[in-house]
Amino acid sequence: MFSRIEFVPLPHDAMLGRYEGTNHAYTDCYSVELERRVPLADYIEAFYTNPVFKLERLILSILFSKPSTDKQARELAIGERDSFSAWRVEDCDLKQILLSDFSGRTRSWLMVEPMLDANLVRLYFGSAVVFPRNSLGQAIGPSLSFRMLVGFHQLYSRILLSATRRSLVARSCQGDF
Repeated sequence: MFSRIEFVPLPHDAMLGRYEGTNHAYTDCYSVELERRVPLADYIEAFYTNPVFKLERLILSILFSKPSTDKQARELAIGERDSFSAWRVEDCDLKQILLSDFSGRTRSWLMVEPMLDANLVRLYFGSAVVFPRNSLGQAIGPSLSFRMLVGFHQLYSRILLSATRRSLVARSCQGDF
């Protein structure tokens, strides 16, 4: 039985937290529990190679000339590269990774947190959208297009995390992890 994907507060040690609560960014955080241990590298690879995200990768390749492969996603996951498609690694440690897009306007964050039960892990996925600044350096705030699309973004975030969970479960059943 799958646990629900939940909208949750950022953990206190989340790298994405540097953008939370500021007047110049939107942040969100979703989580789901999985009934098995998942190393960060496996989570990163499953996230960026799941079927839903592959569609996003195709769109980025066509619209922004930012192609990517599953092999590159694996290299990112194991620390052999610091960029992938439209993103570059902003920060990383043993349990989380923070990526910035090529424009510097959005962040994607993944984190694994082992639970007290040795057979459970909590997977986190969050985003930040950094709002533009005016000529005085003040944050302009969310645009009309952002406000119109934030609901889609929130739904898409849940869909991505759900697809990643399915990929991780399928891979564990096949013995890939």
